[in-house]
Amino acid sequence: MAKVLVLYYSSYGHIAKMAEAQAQGARDAGAQVDIKRVAETAPPEVAAGFVTDHAHPEAKVDDLAGYDAIIVGAPTRYGRMPSQMASFLDQTGGLWMKGALNGKVGGAFTSTASQHGGQETTLFSIITNLMHLGLIPVGLPYSFQAQMGVDEVKGGSPYGATTIADGNGSRQPSETELAGARFQGKHIAEIATKLFG
Repeated sequence: MAKVLVLYYSSYGHIAKMAEAQAQGARDAGAQVDIKRVAETAPPEVAAGFVTDHAHPEAKVDDLAGYDAIIVGAPTRYGRMPSQMASFLDQTGGLWMKGALNGKVGGAFTSTASQHGGQETTLFSIITNLMHLGLIPVGLPYSFQAQMGVDEVKGGSPYGATTIADGNGSRQPSETELAGARFQGKHIAEIATKLFG
């Protein structure tokens, strides 16, 4: 049974919901799944409106070595991952030196305020870190066909599941977006199971 970590940072709760969907997909594939979050590092005056009541424990860097797959989710900040997730990943030098994550499976998911708010550049900012750490990135293939079409506002990218939150955070992940996250989580867990049993 593959062990999967869904690691996320969420300011307003959108990414936390997507993390739950990723985890559900991985569980549907028979994986053992943990959901953990990175610590809030923004000063109190900046984080005043952020969701702080998270149900998931804070991750420690050394936790990562115990998993066969790591799915990383974070919202965009100016077209890249936010400092909270970057700071966490910047602390993985010891794991990198040991090659502790080489050959494991990785994935990314994100949220933006608008349809063109940097979803793919944010995914790539996460994926770049995963590749440096030796993980094999797995996205959201077009076999998840619900990401196609223009019948509704929706996220989705071959590089990872996404959602659109609107500028004031009022839009929650749609069923299509959550389905994409579940699909990606299941896909990653299935690949990890093939590799690690």
